[in-house]
Amino acid sequence: MTEDSAPRVRIVHLTGPAFRALADGDLAAANAASPVPVSDYLAGPECRSVWEMRSRQWDEDPASAAWVTGVIWDDDQRVAVGRAGFHEAPDSTGMVEIGYAVDPAYRRRGYARAALEALLERAAGDSRVHRVRVSIRPDNEASYRLAVQYGFRKVGEQWDDEDGLEYCYERPAVHIGELIT
Repeated sequence: MTEDSAPRVRIVHLTGPAFRALADGDLAAANAASPVPVSDYLAGPECRSVWEMRSRQWDEDPASAAWVTGVIWDDDQRVAVGRAGFHEAPDSTGMVEIGYAVDPAYRRRGYARAALEALLERAAGDSRVHRVRVSIRPDNEASYRLAVQYGFRKVGEQWDDEDGLEYCYERPAVHIGELIT
């Protein structure tokens, strides 16, 4: 894919009512509360646990919505193609962790790369952020190959109750063109 054909995406942030509706799998209520139309995939079972977590975060701290998972929105096609964001606002050490998932109907079109780039630039543009992390299941070769292209290096592993074993990768929070590998 050339630079010119890469999809133009932005991460559209949601509110508590949208998080709650998505967690409940209520597509109509989610669309009523969301600033952009969401998809069956986003309201479906694969995404619900993420929306449940984000709904709880919103309940505890509405300002977290500016950081956590939102909708990957294709500005040209005017369609929701997945979800992406940080797990939370920067922690006390200046780290943020990226999470994303592209709707299976839109995979292999550059959306994961575009969302990752948008999130990396967001992190680099905030002086509170010093490191960026991604956690990837060992069998997720596509996410691994993408992450290492952006300077992520393995720093350890962790157990996730939902995903099982994950390898942790980190990189400095610098603009994409500034990273020297």
